[in-house]
Amino acid sequence: MDLGDKLSILASSAKYDASCASSGSGRSGAFGANLPAGVCHSWTGDGRCVSLLKVLYSNACRFDCAYCVNRVSADTPRTAFTVDDLVDLTCQFYRRNYVEGLFLSSGIFTDPDMVMEKLIAVAKRLRTEAGFGGYIHLKVIPGAGEKLIREAGLWADRLSANIELPTDKSLQTLAPQKSGKVIFGAMDDVSRCGAENEEDRRKIRSTPVFAPAGQSTQLIVGASEEDDRTIIGLSGALYRKYSMRRVYYSAFIPVGVDGRGGIPDPRLPAIPGPPLVREHRLYQADWLMRFYHFSAAEILEETPYLDRHVDPKTAWALRHIDRFPIDLQWADYEELLRVPGIGATSARRILEIRRLRSLSFDGLRRLGVVLKRARYFITLGGAFIDKPEDPKRIRRMLSDQDGAGLQLPLFDF
Repeated sequence: MDLGDKLSILASSAKYDASCASSGSGRSGAFGANLPAGVCHSWTGDGRCVSLLKVLYSNACRFDCAYCVNRVSADTPRTAFTVDDLVDLTCQFYRRNYVEGLFLSSGIFTDPDMVMEKLIAVAKRLRTEAGFGGYIHLKVIPGAGEKLIREAGLWADRLSANIELPTDKSLQTLAPQKSGKVIFGAMDDVSRCGAENEEDRRKIRSTPVFAPAGQSTQLIVGASEEDDRTIIGLSGALYRKYSMRRVYYSAFIPVGVDGRGGIPDPRLPAIPGPPLVREHRLYQADWLMRFYHFSAAEILEETPYLDRHVDPKTAWALRHIDRFPIDLQWADYEELLRVPGIGATSARRILEIRRLRSLSFDGLRRLGVVLKRARYFITLGGAFIDKPEDPKRIRRMLSDQDGAGLQLPLFDF
């Protein structure tokens, strides 16, 4: 099998891993060009788009996870790169300015240590022999030794171990060969190695940085029966315990959808398509935890699922309508963050501007406030745009019944 065929198979096998926030490239061409299945887009914290070569080292796997296209029982062509293949391929793409980095994972085709060694060998050779200065994201193989994880962090910018399912019960049902304890152990190793590295660097500045972009993980949404409260609670715990940079949510894609062939597994839900709206709302809830100082318990409180038609920040505000309206002339930063339609950036701008002059409703738009949502929850010096009324009426006004909420930006709700 030539390198082009390997790339086609192993890039396609990698596309369901959401933990680099990927989307397929639309350009096509000969081998070495931006292949739709091989080049993905990842976004930095400041919103910059970075193109990555996203592939598996091998799509052979000894596990039989019900939800995975690469499971051992799947009827799919199997292949693997060599270390030389991946080093050469990454450098070709990088030199031609098609990509700025590499996202590398693998099926578990043998002992976890041996798989991890292959991934490390690629990253190490890129750094030490090829002079590669781009971004590298390596998957941590659960069960690999701490020594290997420590070495991986010296060559990679980010490490990630996918938790995959929200509870150990679901993992045992759909992926009985995997262990939640082993996955959490890998996360703990990454977190501990990072903390020890920071301590070493405070003492000796020349100490190499360990995984400077931190670690992330991925949860599959909709393959098991857990509700949104369980998922959000787990994500909150992961952020607290393992200093996670990101938790990614991947809507479960049923067999027969998006080219996933085969026979449906009776352990999986019979749904017509991936729950994309639910995935989107979970990302919004995650944003509230990371940037808006909401706790996981606050986001849902007594309800098990996020509202499909109203973003979670607006849903919280409607449940606590007695806290509103908030006067933007006097509110502190934490109060501003709770207002639907005011994001972290616009909240900081409000604080800066009002030191110099009074705010106006027209000026709020220039500061990035989305008045379509904020108008029901704010005053300026006691003046209303719309007085708070029945929360049910406000919900109807802000509801995304037509599904348009999928296009809402995550940073201004």
